[in-house]
Amino acid sequence: MLYPREIFSAIKKTLLKDEFIILTGARQTGKTCLLIMLKNFLEKKGRACYYFNLENPTYLELLNKHPYNIFELIPDSKSKQYVFIDEIQYLNDPTNFLKLLYDEKRKQIKIIASGSSAFYIDKKFKDSLVGRKFLFEVYPLNFDEFLVFNQENELLERKNKKLSVYYKEKLIKLWNKYLICGGYPKVVLAGSDDSQRIVLEDIASSYIKKDISDAGIKNVDKYFSLLKIIAGQTGELLNSQELANTLNIAHKTVEEYLYIMKKSYQIALIKPYYKNLRKELTKMPKAYFYDLGLRNLLLDNFNPINKRTDKGAYLENIVFREFLRTTKDINKIKFWRTQDKKEVDFVIGNQAFEIKFNLAEAKEGKYKQFKSFYPDIKLKFLTYDGLLEKFYCWRL
Repeated sequence: MLYPREIFSAIKKTLLKDEFIILTGARQTGKTCLLIMLKNFLEKKGRACYYFNLENPTYLELLNKHPYNIFELIPDSKSKQYVFIDEIQYLNDPTNFLKLLYDEKRKQIKIIASGSSAFYIDKKFKDSLVGRKFLFEVYPLNFDEFLVFNQENELLERKNKKLSVYYKEKLIKLWNKYLICGGYPKVVLAGSDDSQRIVLEDIASSYIKKDISDAGIKNVDKYFSLLKIIAGQTGELLNSQELANTLNIAHKTVEEYLYIMKKSYQIALIKPYYKNLRKELTKMPKAYFYDLGLRNLLLDNFNPINKRTDKGAYLENIVFREFLRTTKDINKIKFWRTQDKKEVDFVIGNQAFEIKFNLAEAKEGKYKQFKSFYPDIKLKFLTYDGLLEKFYCWRL
């Protein structure tokens, strides 16, 4: 069964335009299912659609010889044809493939493609294809999508309404389950807690290792050690030289690993917000995970948030994930920190957010310096109890 995703409606609006469509994101986030859903949608409207997976060596060899060989795989037609290509990054030169077909054949064919990570698109898409493509990033499920995948449509229908005690307890239980298992579709559909952990382990051992292998990384153990360290330092400054010293590897190697983790959508790196070059940090980023279940697996900690010693970092990662959903642009999410360690967790536009597990932990006096530097930026405190109302409009 194919479940709807929020991003589907945004992609749908570009289907009848000339520009090609590329879906990118981590492996196992549902890009292939989205391709199939889009294909089904177009076919219901009478459009001619064809699907090819470039993990099939026959298709890959043919299309690597020349982009026009795509017409050997589809019948002649006077009307525009829609071709869905899975794993387009496996082409030797995906840039040339798309550019040539767009420039010379866009009235005959439209490509809707998936690429398993931006790492390969960065390396192989030598041209930005400006004006020729729409790029969509596919992330793990958000909470509303998690409810859909759990067939909790009745609960979703009560959104924006005051919940009864029964539905409130049900919602909170599902919310806590989401925070533990994360949003990989296959994990969510696995059912029991044990099954979900087995699937998470498979994603780590198979799919992340595939990213590592495709990137040419030899020392898999060091790579995973770094990933586990970052899981334990979520929301802290990422000092690549210190990490290199800890792992006894070259600084350049750590930078390479971080690049692959970022471009494979395993971790997100957010940059500092600054205006005062003398007093504020300008270089070291902070790291968060795109999927909470993966972070829990790396830490071997599937405890609920109120029973965790890392609840502060865990909560920050939850909030980061929701800011990414609402802003849809990681470059808009920043943090603030001074050389003398004054800090604010997130700065987004003209708003700043400090994350606390409960409001009693918030001390206004700690943020006088930020307020004096940026009087036009409004500082808000976000707590665990308010997240569902803040991000998902549930009336608890």
